[in-house]
Amino acid sequence: MTDFTRDKPIYSQLVDRICGEMIKGHLQLGDKLPSVREYAVQSGVNVNTVQRVYKELELMQLTETKRGQGTFITSDEGRLLELRDSMKEQLVESFLASIASFGFTKEEMLQLLEKKE
Repeated sequence: MTDFTRDKPIYSQLVDRICGEMIKGHLQLGDKLPSVREYAVQSGVNVNTVQRVYKELELMQLTETKRGQGTFITSDEGRLLELRDSMKEQLVESFLASIASFGFTKEEMLQLLEKKE
């Protein structure tokens, strides 16, 4: 069973989780995802939620569904590289918005990050 936050729809959190597994390399090109029912049980969510997750991943061109065989991670390495770049961009934008809300500057954060290396 999985813990979910209230600030984002569950299906979106599951999409993010699977994308994270792809970026980290835990899910490789061409890997088969669990069936909708299996993933619903693993995640502790409704089957319809998982169907939406898989549909969203397919719309993002990150998975391919093969009738009668299941859902597979794309074999397009370029698409995964695009996903990685997109996720980095989103994280940076979120971080910058967060520090700005507290009144910190980019320069202050860069100095701190350089100290941490």
